[in-house]
Amino acid sequence: MTNPPARPQAGEPSTIESAAAAETGATKAPASGPGTGAHLLELRGVGKRFGSVIALDDVSTSVDAGEVTCVLGDNGAGKSTFIKILAGVHTNESGAYLVEGTPVRFSSPRQALDRGIATVYQDLAVVPLMSVWRNFFLGSEPRKGRGPFSRLDIAEARGTARRALSEMGIDLRDVEQPVGTLSGGERQCVAIARAVHFGAKVLILDEPTAALGVKQAGVVLRYIARARDRGLGVVFITHNPHHAYPVGDRFLLLNRGRSQGCFGKSEITLAELTRQMAGGAELEALAHELHAEAKA
Repeated sequence: MTNPPARPQAGEPSTIESAAAAETGATKAPASGPGTGAHLLELRGVGKRFGSVIALDDVSTSVDAGEVTCVLGDNGAGKSTFIKILAGVHTNESGAYLVEGTPVRFSSPRQALDRGIATVYQDLAVVPLMSVWRNFFLGSEPRKGRGPFSRLDIAEARGTARRALSEMGIDLRDVEQPVGTLSGGERQCVAIARAVHFGAKVLILDEPTAALGVKQAGVVLRYIARARDRGLGVVFITHNPHHAYPVGDRFLLLNRGRSQGCFGKSEITLAELTRQMAGGAELEALAHELHAEAKA
């Protein structure tokens, strides 16, 4: 029997990271906003309430170019509110939200997108019966001609979609095929490539591996690493530490709207990340309790 491959220690590159870097030939971009020395995104003590419900309370983290910030937590931890503040759907009521060092208060997702912050939600905002290239340009189709003679430039759209997907290492059989015929992992990868093509500086991914099997999740993680290695700042929302750790550079742990800590990769191991996600001391106390009951 062969021994299983060793897991990377804290601070060491994972197999996925190494493979992505080798395939793309890319290196990490400097961890700062362009020319400012500031983070691409930064949250300082951010809070948000809905009536008497505290959705987020005093949460701080940052996102840098060429790095992946993973936000982990179970259902009800505040991940959805966190995403929506970054994406401009909600406005934080306390603390500060900075983009490249400048405080912002977005009033719509359009404003966030104009600053290069693209969000890929779990539903992906795709039309299953439409082709890959139509979904790739949905709402931003290239046109030719002028005035009343303006029309969709189908050849340009097909060629651009094919090139953009190829540059991300995504090899589809045919960009004419309906998006609904792709696997879940392939649809996620098309959405990532679309955001990269339209100039995103920060890519926010909402549980992209949640509904995928092991193989498809690995495909998505590989393309997250490729987006990072192209110099984007990536925010990876997940409840699975085994998906987060191979590609993550920074880990923010949320529990009932509050931060349990924000750690660099050199500061936390996969085992400790998993322990904290599982409840840490609470889980250990439960294990002792169940063991005592079993012996009684």
